[in-house]
Amino acid sequence: MSDSDDGEGLTYAETGVDIEASEDATAALLEAFGSDLTTEYAGLLDIGDRYLALATDGVGTKLLVAEAVEDFSTIGIDCIAMNVNDLVAAGVEPVAFVDYLAIDEPDDDLTNEIGEGLAVGLEEADLTLLGGETAVMPEVVEGFDLAGTCAGLAGKDEIFEGEAAVGDALVGFPSNGIHSNGLTLAREAVTRNHEYTDAFPHDDERTIGEELLRPTRIYTDLLEPMRDHGVRAAAHVTGGGFTNLLRMGDREYVVDDPLPAQPVFEFVQQEGNVSDEEMHRTFNMGTGFVVALPEDRAEGLVAETDGQVIGRVEEGASVEIRGLSLA
Repeated sequence: MSDSDDGEGLTYAETGVDIEASEDATAALLEAFGSDLTTEYAGLLDIGDRYLALATDGVGTKLLVAEAVEDFSTIGIDCIAMNVNDLVAAGVEPVAFVDYLAIDEPDDDLTNEIGEGLAVGLEEADLTLLGGETAVMPEVVEGFDLAGTCAGLAGKDEIFEGEAAVGDALVGFPSNGIHSNGLTLAREAVTRNHEYTDAFPHDDERTIGEELLRPTRIYTDLLEPMRDHGVRAAAHVTGGGFTNLLRMGDREYVVDDPLPAQPVFEFVQQEGNVSDEEMHRTFNMGTGFVVALPEDRAEGLVAETDGQVIGRVEEGASVEIRGLSLA
């Protein structure tokens, strides 16, 4: 990645998504309830000897890419992944899922393809589908929107502490590409000079649309090894990019050996003239999940997974990566 000031560079906020404004709006909503029964990633309900956890999320403007290329076969996987990964980041085992599809008019082919993706995601995450809702609302939505809610269970001693400690190691796990965040910026960047049906420059056997639609990786397989090796806190790297690491507590997260970013990120940056800082504040940049754990236990976790030690936790309140300081 290289920062460039030539020309007009795109930002996430300018394309319509202001992360700080979104976080402020969410905080205002929660303040109205006065509730503290939430972790950074899931709401928890004490049911005796365990917690019942809930997370809800959607697929975002990745749906517009699917609509443009008329391929809806993978967005169901994204919907599952965005929910279960948040539960995993809290140390919770996902167990059940419900979906919500809002659509302007009935479309059997569309709903069938979405259902196929949901089925693949449910199998991969070992989830049970308990039901869902398809709402036909022609005066409310244009096209469609897909979201879901996932329920999980965890013993009270299984929930991650949620706070990284100074001296901890950081282990990162590869993403599957762009996942389901930052698509508003990515779409604006790549369609400046290309169509979604154009060949992806880094792999001419795939189109640009196919590359953007790579489904979000599901990280449920990491839960058991993370518990076994004493993970204190985890971050699902979604909207906000690497600033998500700050959700593990006010520390300095020094990422001095980052995982490589897939070619799609270079392509988006080049086409949109996006700065290095904006890229790392918006996208996962090749790392979809990060955990903090005692340094002497990190290699054990790496040996059992596809993770890599990418850095360490120090005193401070920032993320230091590739010459950038994100706060």
